[in-house]
Amino acid sequence: MHSSAVFLIEFGAVILVLGLLGRLAGRLQFSPIPLYLLAGLAFGEGGLLPLGASEEFVATGAEIGVILLLLMLGLEYTASDLVSNLKTQYPAGLVDAVLNALPGAVMALLLGWGPVAAVVLAGVTWISSSGVIAKVLGDLGRLGNRETPVILSILVLEDLAMAVYLPIVTALLAGAGLAAGSVTLAIALGVAGLVLFLAVRYGRHISRFVSSDDPEKLLLVVLGLTLLVAGIAQQLQVSAAVGAFLVGIALSGEVAEGTHLLLSPLRDLFAAVFFVFFGLHTDPASIPPVLLPAMTLAVLTAGTKIATGYWAARRAGISARGRWRAGGTLVARGEFSIVIAGLAVTAGIEPSLGPLATAYVLILVVLGPLTARWTEPVARRVTARLAGRREPAAAAAVEGGGDGVAEEPREAVDDPDAVGRRS
Repeated sequence: MHSSAVFLIEFGAVILVLGLLGRLAGRLQFSPIPLYLLAGLAFGEGGLLPLGASEEFVATGAEIGVILLLLMLGLEYTASDLVSNLKTQYPAGLVDAVLNALPGAVMALLLGWGPVAAVVLAGVTWISSSGVIAKVLGDLGRLGNRETPVILSILVLEDLAMAVYLPIVTALLAGAGLAAGSVTLAIALGVAGLVLFLAVRYGRHISRFVSSDDPEKLLLVVLGLTLLVAGIAQQLQVSAAVGAFLVGIALSGEVAEGTHLLLSPLRDLFAAVFFVFFGLHTDPASIPPVLLPAMTLAVLTAGTKIATGYWAARRAGISARGRWRAGGTLVARGEFSIVIAGLAVTAGIEPSLGPLATAYVLILVVLGPLTARWTEPVARRVTARLAGRREPAAAAAVEGGGDGVAEEPREAVDDPDAVGRRS
């Protein structure tokens, strides 16, 4: 009974603190994610009030939080949207991989960690956090924006790439031979392809099976199906996030709308738990020794992610404001980066890799919501200032008898890409 009482007190205190932090963030019109992470640092190892009895429950809740975030993201789009976006955005996926994996690999080699650690750190810097980005898109009211499908396409390509990358990394860390690594990779690719095929081909039948006029039954069936598919996918070396996202893609029409309404409160609760859990496993004392290389990587790959999103949105015909928003939204790293680094730490490849990856992700998971919110306004102001400096030069050229410079058309005050923004 004593341990049960301690669990209730600890977990109740965590939820209460999260509610107060969320309220504070709402008043400041700011994403609560950085505040949740700081709360995790306070409750974690080396923090002010370390948790004990409730930590295992928090870990389970964190996994459910990521799954629900990706499920809700998948509900926003149909299977045909997914296939169309993947066909048109695969070049952006290639650009994303090159620009963002290369800095991590180079940093590992410069630090003398060897080729295997280079492959691991490349994955850490490559993959954006689908969980953080999904939460940011919801907080900023951008799920209906024109640039959001571009962002989702890049995230889905990254998640699907993990079905190939993770088996390769696991084989490298274990020192497995070519034959064993090939079998693992073939299984992962087959499962990912099967789940995607079922979502695209039989989505209507799945929606009919799940559909119910009773909210309680609909909630139980959708939640159970999502957790089941996510668990099977993870057991077969495919990301649980991919499985949950594809379940959301498979559901459409009234089922998707009803599910979105029912699961939104659960998503918000468990998503907050996920960010706290991330902070729980970050010892503040391990950050200072690796802070300089982590900050260097964070600044560099924040820039490469912004460039990736800008290029992909421009290729899709999005306006300049939407391009900057797409780039800024992709900056955050999170769950996948920690998973990848954890594999290397467990294998004992490089002792400093874990703390560096933790510091790197912590910096970008805090910076990510800020870049999502402020990249576009800052870029717009800088562009306006540069244009203001060009206008006097153009006027002087006209007065001097030159041909002058043609005035560039100004962007409309109303943002055509901000279809679903609340503010």
